[in-house]
Amino acid sequence: MTITHLFSFFAGIGLFLYGINAMGDGLEYAAGSKMKKILGALTKNRLLAVLMGTLVTALIQSSSATTVMVVGFVNAGLMNLAQAVGVIMGANIGTTITSVLIAMDLSMIAPIALFLGVFVMLFVKKDFIKHIGQTVAGFGMLFWGLDTMSAAMEPLRDSEVFVYFMTNYSNPVVGILIGIILTAVIQSSSASIGILQALAVQGLVPINFAIYILLGQNIGTCVTAILSSLGSKTNSKRTAVMHLLFNVIGTVIFLLITVFTPYTSLLERISDNVSVQISAAHIIFNVVSTVLLFPFANWIIKMACVLVPDKEPEDSKLEFKFYDEHLLNTPPVAVEQIGKEVVRMAYLARDNFERAANALINNDTSKVEKIESVEEVINFLNHGITRHLVKINALDLDYSDAKYIGRLFHVVNDIERIGDHAVNLSEAMVVRNNEKLAISEDAVAELETMRKCVIELLNASIQSFEKQELTFDEAKRIESLETVSDNLKIKYQDAHLRRLNEEHCETRAGMMFVNTLIDFERVGDHAKNIAFAVKKKPDEKVSVDEKVIESY
Repeated sequence: MTITHLFSFFAGIGLFLYGINAMGDGLEYAAGSKMKKILGALTKNRLLAVLMGTLVTALIQSSSATTVMVVGFVNAGLMNLAQAVGVIMGANIGTTITSVLIAMDLSMIAPIALFLGVFVMLFVKKDFIKHIGQTVAGFGMLFWGLDTMSAAMEPLRDSEVFVYFMTNYSNPVVGILIGIILTAVIQSSSASIGILQALAVQGLVPINFAIYILLGQNIGTCVTAILSSLGSKTNSKRTAVMHLLFNVIGTVIFLLITVFTPYTSLLERISDNVSVQISAAHIIFNVVSTVLLFPFANWIIKMACVLVPDKEPEDSKLEFKFYDEHLLNTPPVAVEQIGKEVVRMAYLARDNFERAANALINNDTSKVEKIESVEEVINFLNHGITRHLVKINALDLDYSDAKYIGRLFHVVNDIERIGDHAVNLSEAMVVRNNEKLAISEDAVAELETMRKCVIELLNASIQSFEKQELTFDEAKRIESLETVSDNLKIKYQDAHLRRLNEEHCETRAGMMFVNTLIDFERVGDHAKNIAFAVKKKPDEKVSVDEKVIESY
């Protein structure tokens, strides 16, 4: 085998991998993003989960991608382990589609498919048709790459060492290790099985040894999910372990079947084509393993829980609660979950503002540590959410999701500023306590009134944003409360000046009082921005509600 053949072999692998990815992406986009979103809304019906795992994997042409997707769903709390194990079983069945296509040997039409697919992608404007063209082009690229690989490996038939090893050294352990390593390196079981089929077609790998390599490939495909779960929550790691357990148990079962039964002979009776035999073996392995292990799914979950025990403590505060980076593979779900993190951040900021305002008004220093720790979480969420909003915004989003992401950028900034004002109040409270600054009863009552107004405004604004619905009445109420906040600031500043002139207030305490009013008023401004980030009808002119104003 010359260096030219080696380069041709690697070029064939490249074309093959690109073809698989192009087919998967084309089918995925043609089917629409809702196909993947369905995975996040599965019921506890495990059979349904198996069917959905099969369907989604058949579309995206990768069991590893499906499993990584499931890891993300579990990490984000969208799916439990009982649902996940069903999807994983189905994913293993869905991944057999590629080997079936290869066994059909459609290489004769590969150039035509490639030409037609590229032609459609370049000259057709409709997105759906373009994605179909991408699928067809990927199909042609897949078989072109497969032919290139087969041609490059042809000289190996003249290699006595290689032929002797493959025909005489059929140790099951060696075969399984080869399959594991090959799939782990390539990060694609479809590609590694394609290589195996190409070798077999050239007569370089007999079926009795190919079986063992195939078993190893089913274990090797778990590597991608295991790597993706590193650094994730406990249940995400358990999901990856369940995938590994399922394939390892299946491999052990079929290893015993292959060694102690005429399983290989039965495969040879299916067809004279060794590529078809390998495809049949792949289908049988995944279907039979699923049927046998389906009743024992709960035991697999329990084994995963034993192998990956709960951490102490389970979760850190400085982490996402609803969003997981793996959700970037499913843009609609990623958009929805990052929105939940923004709402979570908003409520944290509201609570911290109320905590700090009460502490200042009541001269309570016991809440300082709590305020600081919550602010740390808010800052973490601010940086993390912003970073991932940029990533999500770069994805292929539909119009409504893209608009929503645009709104989130602005809302996150407003929430972060509310958190900063809470810190300002906490620092003012510490100064008041240390310097023993006295605030008059009238000033305390004024601060309490304004605090209630701002809290009411915050609650209304966050609730509207959480619902992504701002009715005319709600908008009118929020506009009114913000007006009240502005008016109260002016009114209480004037009252402060009177007290100062009458020497009823210390200068230092007065400065703190005025700064507190400013913090309150600006929090109200940011709250209004959050509410009005929700789209309203352009012809709606929001006015103030005099009844709301009069109530203060």
